[in-house]
Amino acid sequence: MFTEKLVARIIACPGPDYDQEIKLRNEILRRPLGMDLLNEDLSREVNDIHIGLFRGQELIGTLILTPGQGYTKMRQVAVAETARGINAGTQMVKFSEEVAREKGFSRIELNARQEAVNFYLKNGYTVVGDQFTEVGIPHFKMIKEL
Repeated sequence: MFTEKLVARIIACPGPDYDQEIKLRNEILRRPLGMDLLNEDLSREVNDIHIGLFRGQELIGTLILTPGQGYTKMRQVAVAETARGINAGTQMVKFSEEVAREKGFSRIELNARQEAVNFYLKNGYTVVGDQFTEVGIPHFKMIKEL
């Protein structure tokens, strides 16, 4: 059992923590689909809010908030395999909601992979619309009013 405190904070993009973020996102979100994040155009990510969850200096979770008109889109949510089951995802999502509120957003939207829908439901998100396919796998659009 890990006793070291988990700390959520904004990640500077670019920077060394962003480099860790890219590695984690690629490992958790892209490689299992036979894709490579390093082959994607990430240049627009400089305009996003990058959030990381750290155990000491180790990045164990990450997500991105992409600003929209009155809302922000949560995307690229990834939690390291070694950090599953310790509420890392929930802690990171709650922190991102605080950041979104502070930035003046009234709603978070996201496209949840089918296997993540229950996680978001437990965190107060609502499914809107029908299932659709993104990056070759089933997703649902979900929202939460802040």
